[in-house]
Amino acid sequence: MNETFMKEKPVLPLLLSMALPNVVSMLVNSLYNIVDSLFVARISEDAMTALSLVFPIQNFSNAIAIGFGIGINAMIALYLGAGDREKAETAATHGFVLSLVHGVVMMAVSIAIMPGFLRRFTQDETLIAAGITYSTIVFLFLVVNMVSLAFEKIFQAVGRMKVSMVALITGCVCNILLDPVLIFGLGPVPAMGIAGAALATGIGQVLSVVVYLVVYLRTELPVRLRRSCLRPDAALDGRLYAIGIPAILNLALPSLLVTFLNGLLAAFSQSYVVVLGIYYKLQTFLYLPANGFVQGMRPLIGYNYGAREHARVKKLFQLTLLMSAAIMAAGTVICQVASGQLMGLFTQNPETIAAGQTALRIISIGFVISAVSTTASGALEGLGKGTESLVISLCRYVVFIMPLAALLCNWLGADGAWHAFWLTEVLAAVVSGIVYRRAVTHKK
Repeated sequence: MNETFMKEKPVLPLLLSMALPNVVSMLVNSLYNIVDSLFVARISEDAMTALSLVFPIQNFSNAIAIGFGIGINAMIALYLGAGDREKAETAATHGFVLSLVHGVVMMAVSIAIMPGFLRRFTQDETLIAAGITYSTIVFLFLVVNMVSLAFEKIFQAVGRMKVSMVALITGCVCNILLDPVLIFGLGPVPAMGIAGAALATGIGQVLSVVVYLVVYLRTELPVRLRRSCLRPDAALDGRLYAIGIPAILNLALPSLLVTFLNGLLAAFSQSYVVVLGIYYKLQTFLYLPANGFVQGMRPLIGYNYGAREHARVKKLFQLTLLMSAAIMAAGTVICQVASGQLMGLFTQNPETIAAGQTALRIISIGFVISAVSTTASGALEGLGKGTESLVISLCRYVVFIMPLAALLCNWLGADGAWHAFWLTEVLAAVVSGIVYRRAVTHKK
């Protein structure tokens, strides 16, 4: 397979060919997240609250899988662009094995800490029991999830976006079909409640891995996982982590933020905790498709930088920013016009719906401007500039929003937390422009 199309094909068709399969798969994934939550919401609002409380740890484990996968993706693309296929295969092999190790460690740690973590936010034993039931099953599949995401980033790095799309869609559709069967019971299958939702998630992840394995074993790829590449290479592993760790922190910071905001909002009402959980479910429908363009851009930027095609790097960034902003503009309109209907999908509690309407309308003010920081962060990761990407994410999730939320909640009540979102996006966009410009200038 000849991957030089990444530097030869016209930029706009190239980006679309790489991004659209990701956008489709991300849309399906976000739809799955929403449908999954809709089924859980039918169990009870307590079940939704349990999922909201588990979310930070679940998101952190996903952050490790995806973030380290970004390191694998970037190194493969950079080495292929530079014409060093052996190094690209070594990066793929080391990255895959390390992902397996991460999965085993995270499975054990996450299951062990969950009871104590849940008790930090509630003393309701019913909620705690539901959270432990759900999280234990989900975390038992962490090794599978790590393998799936490692494969995803390897296939994306060599331009096989459609394989990732098919694998993700297969897992998500399986999950959606199994949710009602396992949650509410059907025929000989007993009703499992929240445990059924967790099991459906795990089975969907297994099916995604099966798709990757079938394609990997039956087709030719520019890079292969090779036993001969397992020899120690501390310098390469260091580069994988140098990109992967900042990317992990980028993705894990929302977990820290949600944990912080849960504590802040719980002081006003448990309804606000539910609203925050619902918002993060809904935002996936916007941010994941936009992230599809960023994922499509990332290997292209890495490959073209490795091939010293700097003009193409600039054009790829500009087009991705434009596409992401367009998606976020559509999301802003939806949240402003249909906020009540969106909240009503997940809860029938009038107090929660009213609070959620206000939250969505305020937070969505910052959607369009957020495209600047998300695109800049993804581009920097593609260029191997993980630390600079981390600076942007720290500003978005810690430096700006946490102090703003605490301060504004004292002035405006719980609504202050929602205003902190859009104010943060404005400030983060300014920082992103400065950081990205300096990083790209230094690279040239």
